[in-house]
Amino acid sequence: MLNPKKKVWKIFKSLANLNISILILFVICFLIMLGSLIEQNKSVDYYKFYYPIDDHALLYLNWKLILFLGLNHLYETWWFLIILSVFGSSLIVCTFSVQLPSLKSSRRWKFSSLASKSFLDEKIVNSFVHSENSIINIIYSLNFRNFYVFHKEFSVYGYKGILGRLSPVFVHISIIVILIGSVTSSFLSFHLQEMIPVGELFHLKNFINSGFYGVVNNSIIGKIDDFSIAYNIDSSIKQFSCNISLFNNQGKLLINKVIKVNDPLKFASLTFYQTDWEMNAVRLCIGLNKRTFFQLKLIKTAINNKSCWFLKLPLKNNQKCYIVIFDLQSPFLVINSDGQILKSFTTNDNFYINHTMFSLKSVLLDTGLQIKSDPGIVLVYTGFFFLMLTTITSYSSYNQIWIFKSPIVLSFSAVTNRAIFFFEEDLVNINRIYYFYTFKFIKSKYPKIESLYILER
Repeated sequence: MLNPKKKVWKIFKSLANLNISILILFVICFLIMLGSLIEQNKSVDYYKFYYPIDDHALLYLNWKLILFLGLNHLYETWWFLIILSVFGSSLIVCTFSVQLPSLKSSRRWKFSSLASKSFLDEKIVNSFVHSENSIINIIYSLNFRNFYVFHKEFSVYGYKGILGRLSPVFVHISIIVILIGSVTSSFLSFHLQEMIPVGELFHLKNFINSGFYGVVNNSIIGKIDDFSIAYNIDSSIKQFSCNISLFNNQGKLLINKVIKVNDPLKFASLTFYQTDWEMNAVRLCIGLNKRTFFQLKLIKTAINNKSCWFLKLPLKNNQKCYIVIFDLQSPFLVINSDGQILKSFTTNDNFYINHTMFSLKSVLLDTGLQIKSDPGIVLVYTGFFFLMLTTITSYSSYNQIWIFKSPIVLSFSAVTNRAIFFFEEDLVNINRIYYFYTFKFIKSKYPKIESLYILER
């Protein structure tokens, strides 16, 4: 019977099996596809509405099964992380038990001779006889075609394209880095959204989602110093931005920046994105003395599919009158209960309703922020960059050539792992260079010797 260590090693060795790795990768791809079809991190009512128990339209899934299996947060479930860990272990075992030994073997000097028949059993060997055969010329010919050449007595060994053997190792390492980054994001990342009035302080508290071990720096306090909107000629919004300051809990300014859409603020592990804006309230002055102020909340609605904000004015005798605001550039409108426009005005203009003077002093705005922290994103991006790079370089061919010279016989054999036609071109060029420097002073014609090759299995 196998001892426990050998059993464990046998299990780990089985993970390096190509078929098992492909099967695990197929399972991961299927789960990712399923996670793309099923909306993630929604409320229970959302799944009850869109995946009722009598609905068998999508893989016979219903909301109870989705919640039971954790498909509503698939990428954070324990069983999905286990599958990723098994796949990562498969790549690690394959790298150390197959790829690295293969790479080490590829860099060894491998000389052949006529006596070492077993060494050449799987190679096709070509030999030709001539007294002018030259080891120096064949070495020069190989060097001319960018082969690394090793010479020992009457044997020559050359190889080219070691990058083709090195790249698969880094492909595995890149995938492992991506998996580590994904798991790191699942455990340590968090995502917040805040709607903050201009001029107000805010803390990081409104979580949208968070990893199991995501930690927020509670010592950071933010403040929106200013907010502005740039409009196009047709009154559509061109850009909106805000001036944001971050302080520590002692009130010391840490950083200040004007952020815009696609131009976030990055501080420590946090990224602050400008995402949205709203009109929060208006500040009205009532009366001739302009000493009475009211701050009234705005309500968002739509008129003719165009967003607008309105408020109801406090009038006597149950009369109804509304102020409607479409944007900060257009005049503000006073509308009665029948929808008739009574007046239009701008900021600080005086207007009268029922012999009472009003003046709109300012519109209070809210800015929408998204705050993200994802320490695994750097690993994921780095892994994908090297994965793309090493995947391309892994298609480089690894070519080997063995040559042995007896007194008048030159034995030649070659092998490649891919791109056999390019290798054939290399062999033809090596032959041409060799024959040119070996026989250029010999007028007699020699039969053309064809280079032979075999595709490595």
